[in-house]
Amino acid sequence: MIEIGGERVPMREQKPEKRIRNFLSVPLGYNEDEVIAEARRCIQCLGAPCERDCPINMKIKDFIREIVAARFKEAFFIMKEDNPIPGVTGRVCPQETQCEGVCPFFQRKNGINIGKLEAFVADWAMKNNIKEILHIKDRPRKVAVIGSGPAGISCAVDLRKEGYHVTVFEALHKAGGVLQYGIPAFRLPTEIVDYEVAALAEIGVDVRLNTFVGQNVLFDELQRDYDAIFIGTGAGAPLFLRIDGEELKGVYSANEFLIRVNLMKSYRFLDFDTPIVCGDKVGVIGAGNVAMDAARCAKRLGAKEVYILYRRTKKESPARDEEIEHALEEGIILKELVSPKKIHGDADGWVNGIEMFKMKLSEPDKSGRPRPVKIENSEFVLEMETIVEALGTTPNRLFLSRTPELEVNKWQLIEVDNNMQTSIKGVYAGGDAVRGNATVILALGDGRRAARAIHRNLSKKK
Repeated sequence: MIEIGGERVPMREQKPEKRIRNFLSVPLGYNEDEVIAEARRCIQCLGAPCERDCPINMKIKDFIREIVAARFKEAFFIMKEDNPIPGVTGRVCPQETQCEGVCPFFQRKNGINIGKLEAFVADWAMKNNIKEILHIKDRPRKVAVIGSGPAGISCAVDLRKEGYHVTVFEALHKAGGVLQYGIPAFRLPTEIVDYEVAALAEIGVDVRLNTFVGQNVLFDELQRDYDAIFIGTGAGAPLFLRIDGEELKGVYSANEFLIRVNLMKSYRFLDFDTPIVCGDKVGVIGAGNVAMDAARCAKRLGAKEVYILYRRTKKESPARDEEIEHALEEGIILKELVSPKKIHGDADGWVNGIEMFKMKLSEPDKSGRPRPVKIENSEFVLEMETIVEALGTTPNRLFLSRTPELEVNKWQLIEVDNNMQTSIKGVYAGGDAVRGNATVILALGDGRRAARAIHRNLSKKK
């Protein structure tokens, strides 16, 4: 029996040779005995550093204590007090840089596996049809939430719990934002997202799909009809290198590639008509989580060789350690210290190679990482049939162009004050529309802060 401070309970996973042929979850999850054993390792630190470093300050000690006692329902209710989507965050949060990262056992790579505990409880509740018990007293005021990603979800849920009538406007045909289109099913199963997002309607939130604010409904209309507005439109516009050859067939942004795979189900080509071209040799430019996701999808789509093309080294990669390890286990090739110069194509306009510079590392830049420097006359060409650019994203330009009164910074991110209020009174924003490329849990925290500010302001008004 594993006791306090013992070794971490290992997570069972699909074998690499099997999982590269499917889109099922790679981690198989703890069973009841394993989850209790892992929870029992927690020493219940005074001051709860894990809770302090959680962006939504979940009551981690409390739900772990309930897991130890096998009171999974009680653990679920504790999690749901602060987190509307624990099944999601348990899987995609970078726990190693937040709650788990300050665990006293983390320095010896033995921190409490908080994310997997959280995911187990959420899955257990789903299997046993356990729902959060709410007693909502309706208020007369109405709030509009633009976008149904993590920031919009948390803002909508917290305001609905306070009794406000909340309407969520989602441009796509499914709610969930980046959770639906940006994260592959082998990392975040679709049924988990669908189940947790469905809870919005169950508590009385009106979710309107296929509704683009600025086109199907005007922003001015929302200002007239609602007492407050929260903008959680995310950052769905991809960045590009702007090099020769980007217009060739077979070049994708990671956004387009992942939307075709995840939201439009192109990997299930017998059931869905979504076209996607993925050659035998695929190059993914970038080395963050999105790049790892795109590379691993390409492998599952049948690519024989998949390269991560990165201007720094594995050590400087912003991707989670777990995602890098999974990618390497699956045969993804990490080609370090290279930077694209030009994409080559054939006479028919299809990609057939990429010309790269070799790089070297210099003094640290503003990110604190060594700055990559081009080595002159070092160009070489790699044969490629598909290129995916995973360089990051910016906020939705179409929405911003139709709301010019919103102040944005030089990166086109929406400016907000400490209460998440924008330059327009009564209009708030959060998540990637404010932060750029950030994490699900930070977006949840923004939505919660905005909900508190909205509640404070509206409850003052008669």
